[in-house]
Amino acid sequence: MEPHTLRATARHIRRRDLQAVFEAGAGHIGGEMSVIDLLTALYFHTMSVDPHSPQDPQRDRLVLSKGHTALALYIVLSERGFIPKDEISTFLKPNSRLNGHPNRVKVPGVETNTGPLGHGLPVGVGMARAAKLDGADWRTFVITGDGEMQEGSNWEAIMAAAQFKLDNLTLIIDHNRLQQGARLADTNDLAPLKPKLEAFGWAVEEIDGHDMEQICRALSPETVTAGKPKCIVAHTNKGQGISFMSDNVAWHHKVPSEEQYKQAMAELEEAAQ
Repeated sequence: MEPHTLRATARHIRRRDLQAVFEAGAGHIGGEMSVIDLLTALYFHTMSVDPHSPQDPQRDRLVLSKGHTALALYIVLSERGFIPKDEISTFLKPNSRLNGHPNRVKVPGVETNTGPLGHGLPVGVGMARAAKLDGADWRTFVITGDGEMQEGSNWEAIMAAAQFKLDNLTLIIDHNRLQQGARLADTNDLAPLKPKLEAFGWAVEEIDGHDMEQICRALSPETVTAGKPKCIVAHTNKGQGISFMSDNVAWHHKVPSEEQYKQAMAELEEAAQ
């Protein structure tokens, strides 16, 4: 897809995400809005995946380590053809396979279960290392939140990735500056992230995480440095696209009222015109 089509797709996914959160009465809408552009670029532009063969050994892998934003991933997977589009309406309902955190056994296209933060990157390092050992050329992508980067397990994985020269691994940090209940700067401030990752032997690029041209360029294999894992620090806004949610810590896990829902949907629909 071209960037203008990717933008339109992401706008549609935002509207569907808002609707699903409102109907389910739960969801991590703030972080979902911040990660949707990244997921859209990955699944509709960058990654080699086949919804008709979700376990293809040569597929690219994505680990959504910030698993609380599973709904955004489900919608992307549905738009990509991995699951029926109308199944999104079952999110969080009894007996639905669309749980609050992704489950690889239940949902085609999900590579690993996530939820407890700090586990996705270590799994991704293992995947990338396995590809190297097998002589395979598929790529592994991992998306983490910035608050999640406070977990020590991530930094152990970062060291290992550099040691094994995993240039087939790309870490994308959804740097929206907010975490559950507080700003990153008020808890354990890791910013700036770029020099820290570089000190560990990674190639690092900072981008606007809502600019499709920048996202696609940063994800391109042509930007990979031989022998170095890559980190993309994607500067994003929590609640992107909705005025009263944007950069507002209260919307980490919150459901809009009917009035707020109508306002948010109107704003997203206006942006689509």
